Amino acid sequence: MSEEESIRRTALDYFEGWYDADEDRVARALHPELAKRWAEQDGGRTLGRVLSKQMMLDFVRQGGGLEDRTQDPIDVSVVDVHRDIASVVVRSAQYREYLHLVKTPDGWRIVQTFWQFTESPS
Repeated sequence: MSEEESIRRTALDYFEGWYDADEDRVARALHPELAKRWAEQDGGRTLGRVLSKQMMLDFVRQGGGLEDRTQDPIDVSVVDVHRDIASVVVRSAQYREYLHLVKTPDGWRIVQTFWQFTESPS
C-alpha cells in the first residue's frame, strides 16, 4: 500500500469509525496527543474547546455519529506528504475537516484536526 493510500485509510478509519460508532477504528486513527478543535460559523470569533483522543473515544462509545450517518460519499484529499507528516482535507455530508497526520512506528496517526459543519446547524 502506498503512503498516500495509508494516509487515506487512516482518515477513513476516523470518519467511517465515527459514523459507525466503531471505537477500534477511531482509536487506531488517532495519535495519543490528538488536539481537535472546531470553529463556530460566526466569523472566527468563537473556537470550540480542544478535544483529546480520550474525549473523542468517549463520544464514539456513546454513539458518536450514528445519527449523522448517510449514504453520501466521504471525500478524502491528501493535500501534501513530506517525510513523516501529511495534510488531508475530508469532506462529508456534515463536516469539512482539515487533518494533520504523523507517521509513527504503528502507521499514520491524526495529530490535529480543525473542522466546521458543512452547513450552519439549526
